Amino acid sequence: YTRVDGEFHAFSAKSVVLATGGITRCWSVCSGSWEYTGDGHALALWAGAELRDMEFVQFHPTGMVWPPSVRGILVTEGVRGEGGRLTNSDGSRFMFDYVPEMFAGDHADTIEEADQWVEEVVSGKLATVRRPPELLTRDVVAKAINEEVKAGRGSPHGGAFLDISHRGEEAIMKKLPSMHHQFKELAGVDISKEPMEVGPTAHYVMGGVIVDAESQETTVPGLFACGEVASGLHGANRLGGNSLSDLIVFGKRAGEYAAKRAKDLAQPSIDDAQVDLAITDMLAPLERDGGENPGRIYDEMRDMMQAKVGIIRTKNELEEAL
Repeated sequence: YTRVDGEFHAFSAKSVVLATGGITRCWSVCSGSWEYTGDGHALALWAGAELRDMEFVQFHPTGMVWPPSVRGILVTEGVRGEGGRLTNSDGSRFMFDYVPEMFAGDHADTIEEADQWVEEVVSGKLATVRRPPELLTRDVVAKAINEEVKAGRGSPHGGAFLDISHRGEEAIMKKLPSMHHQFKELAGVDISKEPMEVGPTAHYVMGGVIVDAESQETTVPGLFACGEVASGLHGANRLGGNSLSDLIVFGKRAGEYAAKRAKDLAQPSIDDAQVDLAITDMLAPLERDGGENPGRIYDEMRDMMQAKVGIIRTKNELEEAL
């Protein structure tokens, strides 16, 4: 289907590679592109493939939360790496209260120690103390911000404050010019003088279509999947940067094995009746005179997912969502 002119196109394929991305547009605050609505996952399931780990969704801790037009745009972790401090509405650096026991040996438990680490690292020295708790893994930081908001200590627009202004304008313009520009242009905030408002943002799904580890072929012969639509590589919590490596390595594998399988197969024929039926189904929502508004349902479902199926999930809220 071509969006520009509304034309439909049928392809006769010996192998099919799904590379449709994730599902994060199912949440109202997300970093995903507009097409990340899980269509590839649905297509695979309808074709008979198996899915797993779909509950494993990563929320990036720092996305823009205000104004509404930019909600979900990511704030680079480099801000915290350069000494950005997370505070709540009381002005408290709350991350010190959320350090898991397993990470306690690597993260500072006082503001003085955390600030010393920043001073040493930004000046090019080898750190002699533990790192700030703001640099904990994405899931820990996201859950901490979520807890602060639920406890009534969030920022005015439902997030937390991320402050890098203490580094000074010169250092910020040198190290974080894109972030300075992003907030100045999109939110009217000068991060060299005032804090940013940030909050958890649906960012990545670790679950997806079950694929063979070598070939990326699904349980349906001839159907391959790679990237975020596939599962199995990142466990329950992807580490930052690993998605790009995933795409390069397993996208290449999926293409190679799909081509290898197709090489020795005859070109399949296209059933015109099936094509006509598919076109009719696709156009049906556009040709109804009444009924529900799909756009309204879409917005309501995203708001529901944000409120009831977020970082912290409970039985009652999941049942309400269903």
